[in-house]
Amino acid sequence: MKLSSATILAAILTIGLAACGTDTASSATPNSAGGPGGGPGGGPGGNRGGGPQIQPVEIATVERATLARTSLVTGQLSPLRVVGVNSQVGGALTKVNVEEGSRVSAGMVLAELDARELEAQLRAARANLTVARTTAQRSEQLRQSQVVTAAEYERDQASLAAAEATVSQLETRLSFTTIRSPIDGVVTQRFAQAGDIVGGSARLFTVADLNTLVTQLPVSELEVPLLREGANVSVRVDALGRDVPGRIRRIFPAVDSVSRLVPVEVAISGAQQAGLRPGYSVRVTLKLDERDNALVIPTRAVVGAAGSQSVYVIREGRAERRRVRVGMDLDGKMEVLEGLAVGDTIITTGNALLRDGAQVRIVEPLAPEAPRAGVPIPAPQPGARP
Repeated sequence: MKLSSATILAAILTIGLAACGTDTASSATPNSAGGPGGGPGGGPGGNRGGGPQIQPVEIATVERATLARTSLVTGQLSPLRVVGVNSQVGGALTKVNVEEGSRVSAGMVLAELDARELEAQLRAARANLTVARTTAQRSEQLRQSQVVTAAEYERDQASLAAAEATVSQLETRLSFTTIRSPIDGVVTQRFAQAGDIVGGSARLFTVADLNTLVTQLPVSELEVPLLREGANVSVRVDALGRDVPGRIRRIFPAVDSVSRLVPVEVAISGAQQAGLRPGYSVRVTLKLDERDNALVIPTRAVVGAAGSQSVYVIREGRAERRRVRVGMDLDGKMEVLEGLAVGDTIITTGNALLRDGAQVRIVEPLAPEAPRAGVPIPAPQPGARP
């Protein structure tokens, strides 16, 4: 069937009028949100009425504190002074008065050797000395009377001197049969028992001065210049599960040519060493490059790249951007060298999107939600989507 031209023209006009009506209706529909963006107030964030946005922030106060980098080094406790006690003459041990752990004082008798032979020799030497002294006195009188010659007189005087030397030598050796402690301390080792036969220079005891315990720590040559003698350190004693205070007693002058380490001696003395024993393993925290009374702020308060760093300070409810010069950054704390003063209130959270002069609202930081006791967590079902 052929359509007439009038029919085709009427269909085209009908389609065009319908399209125009749809566009007109769409453009005339009002925005119920008050503007583009769909939020109340016609913009992102939904600020009703078109006013400025108020940014919620968390704050902190600039304060003074001590900052220091730390280095953890392990070591082992040992006495400051250890003395070996040896026998100076040979013989049989007749008595041993101490054992490991015994506290001794300087001069205290630790052991005794059989001295009967030396005592007999000394008695004989003293008898010879008496004869030599009498002979020398008689020779002196006869020389004055011109009865003896000078050679005979000198012989008698030499015999007297030899007899005196023999007595002195035997008295000294006899004193060696009594072994005494050279220092105040504690017996840490005993190498002989009563009845043992010992030779000259045999090691009998080890006595340690436990008034001060030390540990020698290997420290890198790069860190040693940041330490100083007398500085306080924290010593962790794993055997006791606690920390005790110590101090750097000395820093050795030489560097090991292979390891490039320097021995640093840390001492623990006085009441602080209660319960400590030689041989305990310790971990010492050394403070490097310590800064006393430094201005510190939370590290997260600083924005910007190195060389152009700044913080936001709150002034009358608005954020004021301020340039700062910072120093050491350690454990979430940053040292401020210039730009802030003690007591300034700075923004620590919410500063990433702030602009200078923006109005802010201080909020409390959210505490982590504690798990509810007694409420089991259901196990995931097989095939369930996470």
